[in-house]
Amino acid sequence: MHPLTKVASATAFALALGLGSAQAATEIEMFFPVPVEGKLAKEMQSLMERFNAAHPDIKAKAVYTGSYDETNLKTHAAIKAGRPPAAVIMSANFVLEYQIADEIQPLDPLIAADGKTSDAFMDQFWPALHGNARFAGKVWGVPFHNSTPLLYFNTDHFKEVGLDPKNPPKTWAEWSDAAKKLTKREGDKTTRWGLMLPSNYDYLGWVMTALDMSNGGQYYNSEYGGEVYYDQPSMRGALTFVDNLIHRDKVMPEGETDGKAVSTAFFAGQTSMVVLSTGSLSFIRENMKSGYGVAFVPSNIRNAVAIGGASLIMPKGLSDEQRKASWELIKWLTSPAVSGGWSRFTGYFAPNKAAYDLPEMKEFLAKNPDAQVAVDQLAYARSWFATYSTVAVRKALEDEVQAVLSGKKKPLEALKAAQAKAEEIMAPYVAATAMNLPK
Repeated sequence: MHPLTKVASATAFALALGLGSAQAATEIEMFFPVPVEGKLAKEMQSLMERFNAAHPDIKAKAVYTGSYDETNLKTHAAIKAGRPPAAVIMSANFVLEYQIADEIQPLDPLIAADGKTSDAFMDQFWPALHGNARFAGKVWGVPFHNSTPLLYFNTDHFKEVGLDPKNPPKTWAEWSDAAKKLTKREGDKTTRWGLMLPSNYDYLGWVMTALDMSNGGQYYNSEYGGEVYYDQPSMRGALTFVDNLIHRDKVMPEGETDGKAVSTAFFAGQTSMVVLSTGSLSFIRENMKSGYGVAFVPSNIRNAVAIGGASLIMPKGLSDEQRKASWELIKWLTSPAVSGGWSRFTGYFAPNKAAYDLPEMKEFLAKNPDAQVAVDQLAYARSWFATYSTVAVRKALEDEVQAVLSGKKKPLEALKAAQAKAEEIMAPYVAATAMNLPK
């Protein structure tokens, strides 16, 4: 064979090898819930395209998995079936149950492989987020998009009844008084409610957490997955406050109202104040025709709310290649630039503190000061409710609270039933861990 022919053949062979290598990108899937309003799915698809373009050796795909609760069920099922996704944007309060079930892997070895300590890695994120991501001495999740509940109010309605939009209610007493002034009736028909709270599953537990905490209480034992405090005076006071708003003051509708119905009523001027996630902020900014304001959730004893939103977790059962690819995706999604961009698009606050040092974020906050409120409220935020069998334990409370909202039960009776049901659900975990407790 002619020498030039040999060279050409060798070159073609090398190119073929290179092409084969390029085609052998590690394919990974990420489960992605769409829990609040907004065009999140389309934006996430754009992020996946950007990531894949910057990482030609990885092909990441977002799989849309419904609500946070639905994503939780689908993730457990995929892991048990031996087909785990490489990453999951998981509701932050479910991370503990995956650690208890031994279904996710700690991220500390991957952090160490990057030459960082776990402390240094977690210091990138707001302190309020650490409790739902790092426990049992290890890092189990990386904060991706996070939220707190906020009070949204119609500034036009405030002016109409003589309330100052620049001085929204800060205490429960002021909140109740404002709701009475804002409520409008024609005979027996209420044409405008002073306040509406979302009371569907998941949202209701989160709102009751905020009210309980702002009444000085603790919703659960953040150090132990088998203990909740549903029947304590702080929760009783919170539920009595809500019960009075509905059945005594008649400034809030009776029964269950889901988050979408609450936001729809707000847009239509059928309610003057609502409590919704900061993750709804962009949706409200785009759709609210009247003037609106944003404020902390009013307090009774202290300012306090629970963190919401999601963290990125990595299930067990991945290959080494999938694990490495997943880690690259997780780091990229939680970087300051991407975290900041996602915050500006959605209304969630950026968990990575450095995002707020970027010029584009400073410019955005200058134009949209309503986005600063959730960041300011972080000083009073705490970990989100997380236990063994989180959903069932949370629903034990939500079922009973919904009975109060519908006028079927009074707060004390409902909370005692919720406590008993929660303890029944957590009993296997309590029994298992009690064997390790000192006698």
